[in-house]
Amino acid sequence: MNNNNFSLRWLENPEIFNVNCLEPHASYTHYRSESEFESGKSSYFFSLNGKWYFSYSENLETLPADFEKKDTDCKNWKTIDVPAHIQLCGYGNPHYVNTMYPWDGIEKINPGQIQQNYNPVGSYVKYIEIPEKMYSDEKIIISFQGVETAFALWINGNFIGYSEDSFTPAEFDITSSVKKGENKIAVQVYQRSSGSWLEDQDFWRFSGIFRDVYIYSIPKNHVNDIFIKSELNDDFSEAEIYADLKTSADRIKAVLLDNSGNFISEQYSKNDGFSFRIIQPKLWNAENPYLYTLKLYVYDENNSISEIMEFKTGIRKFEIDNGIMKLNGKRIVFCGVNRHEFNYKTGRNVSKEDMLWDVVTMKQHNINAVRTSHYPNNTYFYELCDRYGLYVIDETNLETHGTWQKMGKVLPDENTIPNDNPKWRENVLYRAKSMFERDKNHSSILIWSCGNESYGGKNIFEMSEFFKNNDNSRLVHYEGVFHDRRYNNTSDMESQMYPSVENIRKFLDENTEKPFICCEYAHAMGNSNGGLFKYTDLAHTEPRYQGGFIWDFIDQGLQAYDRHGREYIAFGGDFNDRPTDYNFCVNGIVFADRTLSPKMKEVKYCYQPVEIICGKDTVKIINHNLFTSTDIYKFIFRLSIDGTETESIS
Repeated sequence: MNNNNFSLRWLENPEIFNVNCLEPHASYTHYRSESEFESGKSSYFFSLNGKWYFSYSENLETLPADFEKKDTDCKNWKTIDVPAHIQLCGYGNPHYVNTMYPWDGIEKINPGQIQQNYNPVGSYVKYIEIPEKMYSDEKIIISFQGVETAFALWINGNFIGYSEDSFTPAEFDITSSVKKGENKIAVQVYQRSSGSWLEDQDFWRFSGIFRDVYIYSIPKNHVNDIFIKSELNDDFSEAEIYADLKTSADRIKAVLLDNSGNFISEQYSKNDGFSFRIIQPKLWNAENPYLYTLKLYVYDENNSISEIMEFKTGIRKFEIDNGIMKLNGKRIVFCGVNRHEFNYKTGRNVSKEDMLWDVVTMKQHNINAVRTSHYPNNTYFYELCDRYGLYVIDETNLETHGTWQKMGKVLPDENTIPNDNPKWRENVLYRAKSMFERDKNHSSILIWSCGNESYGGKNIFEMSEFFKNNDNSRLVHYEGVFHDRRYNNTSDMESQMYPSVENIRKFLDENTEKPFICCEYAHAMGNSNGGLFKYTDLAHTEPRYQGGFIWDFIDQGLQAYDRHGREYIAFGGDFNDRPTDYNFCVNGIVFADRTLSPKMKEVKYCYQPVEIICGKDTVKIINHNLFTSTDIYKFIFRLSIDGTETESIS
């Protein structure tokens, strides 16, 4: 939708979810020169992170008048950090609720409508001077990587656009609105919008600009989008890496490098893509995450470098064969975990250090898979999964739990969304598309997920069809078909939450077509996970049961202080937030401050890739790795009697 004037009425219209947004595309960084590329700093990019002027309003009736106008001076306002959640910067209160909506029992409203008395709004202003070099480029773009839940944007008093979907980028062409010298950027962020009905995840309800925001420019000769794919022959002895391009470039050189940066091949292309044939390719998997490097040199009409881009890509084949999911020809088992993006001080504004710690900790404890519950994560997290080796279920930002499940009972009605309601169709399809386009080049992503706990229906089926029609290298997941079998083919696998081992066996005996996973199991609240071994044992005996994802990785507890100034970890209700589900946000195998809980030892043991079984006179070693032999391990045998070591062999 294109429009030159903003209307607050859009907040209650599920058919208006982005206005003047650019088409989503793959994530990338482009550089002007080889020296910029080597430094890792691109003059095409200009960060807007940092201090912004800020005004807080509790509802739409108390907004600052004309704040967005060019001549309205906001430099006497207080400041706020970006990225950050408004509620963690001293404005309003954090609010935790699980399946209910935060307005349940307070205001009776129907899907799409918003609270009138309470809808926190943050008005942000930043004055900037754009680097002069950017004005010589073809276009200047502003990019918001994450804003919760809806926002409107003005530049120098001109309305630029509007966007919902908290967890995928919103980008706008601001070329005609910026000028040399000082520019005024004004952003108004609304906590409640029609999009809030699609974001009923089990998490803290925050708002604000919580991921990076920046300006970037693009040259006349530019790669706008790229989709890198690979195909293998039947015996995996040959592979082809190829790419589809959307580009305005006259000439492109593509260089393929191996995992150590050694040259393999190069070729030139105008704008129709390229392909590389590889003999005896090294395949990507979580045990050995081998990545090739694809480096693009984009030239202008004078044969000068216009931009340089680099992409990491792995070669792999993921498929269902006779009802069993296979990676590179071998049956895969997910030793997985669900992960909310979370830091106990900063909420869902997580640092690169946090993300690296999470990935390394998972690898150290034999976790090989992660579900991005329940929204697309920061793009850097996928880079780490590619590099370190984690299998990913990438989940669309969609959950409508409170519209169809009441007090634990499944009660769908005319207010269940998105279901078959045509008013919500384009909205949810766009959420799927935004995630797909941004993340499509990450080899670690094996499965696209249509969302979480949003019942079923035609609209979610069409999301699944979108993924399948645009990507044959991955499978599609959606647990909700368990509650609505009308569109059973929405999900390529049977996915259930918290079934017993007995019920899994029973289901597989009665249904022989699909593989089975637990997208959530082994709920880790309190002193738990004692029964995890039953499920991991099942994965070794039942071929079509292919593992699960523990709920969940990290406690969603927030830093707080008591009246004596002592720090403690707070949960729902501690901020006078009602309705609430209290401590139900605290159920991780990692504590909120990123220290390990005792449960992690059980997880590491049950998920061990090499199993040692001691008998009376024998020791049996079982290797559950798919692609790694026991040659890489050192075997140590120690015999102790009454605590005294009597013999040692290694």
